[in-house]
Amino acid sequence: MYLSGNFRKVDQHHLLNYLLDFITEERFQRFNDILQHRTNHFTVATEDIFQAHNASAVVRSCDVFGIQQAHLIEEKFGKRLDKNIAMGAEKWVDTFRYQNNQDCIDALRAQGYQIIATTPHNDSCLLNDFDVTQKSAFFFGTERKGLSEEVLQQADGFLKIPMVGFTESLNISVSVAIILHAVTQKLKNSNVAWQLSEAELLTKQIDWAQKSIRSIEDVMQRYHELYS
Repeated sequence: MYLSGNFRKVDQHHLLNYLLDFITEERFQRFNDILQHRTNHFTVATEDIFQAHNASAVVRSCDVFGIQQAHLIEEKFGKRLDKNIAMGAEKWVDTFRYQNNQDCIDALRAQGYQIIATTPHNDSCLLNDFDVTQKSAFFFGTERKGLSEEVLQQADGFLKIPMVGFTESLNISVSVAIILHAVTQKLKNSNVAWQLSEAELLTKQIDWAQKSIRSIEDVMQRYHELYS
């Protein structure tokens, strides 16, 4: 968002009304339709994904299944998002980057998330049995080795996809899609208040409106001149 400095003191409803003059009613209605399916009850964290297409596909799956935030740990291989593969999803999903596992874990715990390690090993909970009532961050490991011991040791729980073949693991992007589809469907059929709060909804309406306006810097400068 372009709210910084003195702009943070601006009434957000007033700002949104101003921005609506620069986008169509149909566009704004599309935002609202999508936001009705967005949630911060679940989030995804990836640990040192090597292949750029996998990192991008994860963010795309978050967008498809209504997960508003994705957390990317990029200690070993650096930034891995490929905009061509993400197909614009990174514009609509809030992505947070971390230099190490601990910073990511600490940040998510501070937001009230339990840490769920996705792994076919250990005494993991089967996907269909997962309790969706708790706010959860699903951690996915690197392609070859999976999650590190650092994450596994600090996990509050373990989750796995039931498999009946010789292969015991799936591509990370496939695993993310399967898990998110299952848990979001179960969540929406529960009594959990999973949708964005009014404050979160307003923040995203402003954010997405700003991202849809050409020359947004000029538009915001004009707003400041008029109302600061």
